[in-house]
Amino acid sequence: MSELKTKVNDGSVEEYMKSIEPEGKREDCYAILEIMKQATGEEPKMWGNSIVGFGSYHYKGKSGREGDWFLTGFAARKQALTLYIMAGFDKYGDLLGDLGKFTTGKGCLYIKKLEDVDDKKLRKLVKLSAEHMAASSVQ
Repeated sequence: MSELKTKVNDGSVEEYMKSIEPEGKREDCYAILEIMKQATGEEPKMWGNSIVGFGSYHYKGKSGREGDWFLTGFAARKQALTLYIMAGFDKYGDLLGDLGKFTTGKGCLYIKKLEDVDDKKLRKLVKLSAEHMAASSVQ
């Protein structure tokens, strides 16, 4: 089995944050950083060279592969801000209905600007997902 390329490392979250352009996207990322820090009670860490993650959980997949991953995190991608909602979205239809403008992938919430979504609902979504993932960690 191949090894995961994206791992927690000693990279500087602050340096990553300072490198985000344009300024509006950087400001949104600082706000998301605070939302995730408050929701998890964890300090941010770099995962790979472009993901800011919070906390971690241990998983074991159906294939037998095991590893550690962050509870929640984000990345400033070219097309959108990517928020990693690791619990997925099946349980959170009520929150998503009123969240605002976004798209989703399997465990990713894509938003163009933070002002496009309801701040309180986003905080709740991040908190509930992170709590779910922490509770599902395999020992």
